[in-house]
Amino acid sequence: MTTSPARWFALAALAFCTLAVGLDGTVLSVALPTLAHDLGASTGDLQWFTTSYLLVLAAALLPAGMLGDRFGRKKFLIGALVLFGAASAWCAWATTTGQLIVARSVLGLASAVIMPLIGAVLTVVFDERTRPRALSIWVTANALGIPLGPLLGGWLLDHFWWGSVFLINLPIVAFGLLAVTAWVPESHGDRQRRVDLPGVVLSGAGLTGVTYGIIEAGERGLGDPLSLLTITGGVAALAALAIWQRRAAAPLIDLGLFRSRGFTGGSVLATIASFAFFGLLFALPQLFQAVGGQDAFGTGLRLLPVIGGLMVGARLADPMVERVGARRVVGAGLALMAGALLAGARTGADTSYGYLAAWVSVAGIGLGFTLPPSMNAALAALSPERSGVGSGLIQAMRQVGSAIGVAVLGTVLNSGYRDEVSAAGLPDATGDSAAAGVAIARQSGDPGMLETVRHAFTHGMDTALVITGVVAASGVLLALILPRHARRPAPDPAADVLAESGA
Repeated sequence: MTTSPARWFALAALAFCTLAVGLDGTVLSVALPTLAHDLGASTGDLQWFTTSYLLVLAAALLPAGMLGDRFGRKKFLIGALVLFGAASAWCAWATTTGQLIVARSVLGLASAVIMPLIGAVLTVVFDERTRPRALSIWVTANALGIPLGPLLGGWLLDHFWWGSVFLINLPIVAFGLLAVTAWVPESHGDRQRRVDLPGVVLSGAGLTGVTYGIIEAGERGLGDPLSLLTITGGVAALAALAIWQRRAAAPLIDLGLFRSRGFTGGSVLATIASFAFFGLLFALPQLFQAVGGQDAFGTGLRLLPVIGGLMVGARLADPMVERVGARRVVGAGLALMAGALLAGARTGADTSYGYLAAWVSVAGIGLGFTLPPSMNAALAALSPERSGVGSGLIQAMRQVGSAIGVAVLGTVLNSGYRDEVSAAGLPDATGDSAAAGVAIARQSGDPGMLETVRHAFTHGMDTALVITGVVAASGVLLALILPRHARRPAPDPAADVLAESGA
């Protein structure tokens, strides 16, 4: 382990890298209308700006972790940051939709390397005592991109051209490069392990198929034949991967990890938390913009209670885990999330922002209780040799959980909204989205139509929040899987020597 305060400087570097990835995931949402106008992007193009990033990210997470274990995590992290900065500049100066889609794909590749390797480095640099606090800071940095993206993006779009929303990554990446070079130690896993090429192909095909199918199901409906076929193909590839991993001489995934209660429970609970959290974040911006009439900057401001709650929860969770154990803290966090989401299901079109801020803050506190301790339990079960691919597996599960949350809850929300506007006899075009319905209602000058659209959206959102709350509640029982205290694996002397030499 590196000595203090060097490891906290290293954490600051990793937090900035994480913030760059988090910003990239949210800042695009506020730029989509401008991109549609300036680049002549179709609705399909707008979807691919996001989808191309997610698909490459899903496909590359596991191989990136494995390659970092073998060839050096610091070297791969520096290379990924350089690639991330170059791809951000490419996005900013893209002149066609095709160029932007390809550039976004490269961003997804860079993010797929950054995400698991940060988790792997944290496993090596921080011990059992300090890792929970480090994870709380890391998770908070990741979540900060959610409100900061719309805030910065909205301000930049008001004052500069659309490419500026991608250029904000460059100073963050530049600082991250300097900080990683100076403070992050080099570390390796098993350098002799061969590359599991069939495992790489099957994992990429499986995660891509599942993620793409879920995204399409969110757009076309859960009963869409092509979406179901794609998801089925992805699941089949993942099943083949599981079979192959039992036979491979040097498997990409150590299936023995799942025999650890800490790794299995932590990974599953982190996935459930991601499902609930990203499903919530899918609904709230639409509520603030389409129903409340806020702009991108105002939406970002109204999301700040989520982050405030998360920071409070993460801060309180660390000492509580020491006293009562991870399972009770995570269980309490999921219970708080479930209660807050079910309370949020009472939200109406005329509900005050004070009520919204209250239940959203509680949901954020619950997330702070849940995510850092569950991820610490999973990471603590990893040996230093396999921390890269193990962290990649955790991130892949969270990524799929997030995609499932957005797709399933988005479909439920849209279905409830469309049923309400259809029952009210509104024009078919209002059923495309709440934003479209509000625009049509305002053009018509009919206040009754506008009120119907607003109430239809909150009806669909409330149904989605009930489902999200039930999923979070189911995690309370699953929290019993976690051991009372996460155990630190036996130290790897070679990794410690490398860490000390880089301090």
